[in-house]
Amino acid sequence: MNPFFQETFKKMDIQSIKNRFGIIGSSPGLNFALGVAAQVANTDLTVLIFGESGVGKEVFSQIIHALSARKHNPFIAVNCGAIPEGTIDSELFGHEKGSFTGAVDSRKGYFETVNGGTIFLDEIGEMPLGTQARLLRVLETGEFIRVGSSKVQKTDVRVIAATNKDLLTLTQNGRFREDLYYRLSTVPIRVPALRDRQEDIPLLFRRFAVDFAEKYKAVPIQLDEEAKNVLINYPWPGNVRELKNIAEQMSVLAGDKMVTSQELSRFLPAGRDNNRLPMISPAGNSNSHEFANEREILYKLFFDMKRDVTELKKMFVEILQNPGTAAVQNQAYLNELKEFKNSSKEVLPTPALMQPVSGSQPPVVFHHEDDIHHHEEVEESLNIMDKEKELIEKALRKHKGKRKDAALDLGISERTLYRKLKEYDIKE
Repeated sequence: MNPFFQETFKKMDIQSIKNRFGIIGSSPGLNFALGVAAQVANTDLTVLIFGESGVGKEVFSQIIHALSARKHNPFIAVNCGAIPEGTIDSELFGHEKGSFTGAVDSRKGYFETVNGGTIFLDEIGEMPLGTQARLLRVLETGEFIRVGSSKVQKTDVRVIAATNKDLLTLTQNGRFREDLYYRLSTVPIRVPALRDRQEDIPLLFRRFAVDFAEKYKAVPIQLDEEAKNVLINYPWPGNVRELKNIAEQMSVLAGDKMVTSQELSRFLPAGRDNNRLPMISPAGNSNSHEFANEREILYKLFFDMKRDVTELKKMFVEILQNPGTAAVQNQAYLNELKEFKNSSKEVLPTPALMQPVSGSQPPVVFHHEDDIHHHEEVEESLNIMDKEKELIEKALRKHKGKRKDAALDLGISERTLYRKLKEYDIKE
């Protein structure tokens, strides 16, 4: 068949999938993910769906099941993170009577009841290591054993898994089995985040606005051009789920059906600095604009840090030269210097500890006048890679290892932050 007609039929197939499952959008990343799902559906291959929370990973599992030969057999979605660790083996594989406290009767697990169908394991990264070993056996041999039993049973279940975590990093940290990771990711599908589908945001909002207008018997809300730009540039950490919630709130609470940017800002969560968001980039140049924006943010942070270092040096010298007038503020200055030293790799000369004198303010004790000159000659490192690594480490400490919050504070995407962690070999 002519390649042109092949591409045309492929687009028609993807559009029919969108119409059938109510999927809105035409971004390349979304179309590619749907194309992979359609191609792999009619096989029994294990699929691993990657994507942030709220992007619609479960919809992709339903698409794969509905387009497969198992479509008339059972489908069940299981959230591994919502099942307590002590009962997840029983939920998945079943148990025998008396196998544990509270097991008053025998019970079939999902792998037994969904035999011949499809099981969707959401948040697979939350699954305990012991359960992972049992799941690996099912994937390898199709066999499982109920909790409290010694009888091996067979099952024919297709497994589709999903996660919003980096499983490869979890395998390196010993929190996820490496053999299970490679067994699950036979066919990986990455669902793009909403901020990577900027052209789809107005379409999704319009669809949600119409749906909620019908639900609440009201006139659909609309956005002026400035409000549309705000909507597109918002980072959407909650993805499609967050956009839908915002649309519902506005449908009920908006004072005017033509919503302005000022009105829209009332519904967006506080604390999000839209000025730090990436610019809307023309098609084909998204990566270059993203990296250019990153450099601008980093350069600004570097110059701010240099200014702060200079100010701290001046305060330090002033304390040493005027111990009498600066006695009251001395402890506060030293605390600032101590805090700065803990958050930076730059080595600054440290004054001797103050010795309190009874009945008077504690004077500053310093070793020699040459220390002042030595301090003035210290130059902080201006190597961009060193400073970038320091900023990333500082952000991770500040947010207690939460990469999503650290990336937001740094003004970069979580994907970029993960790449930087690998590049600089930063241990979380």
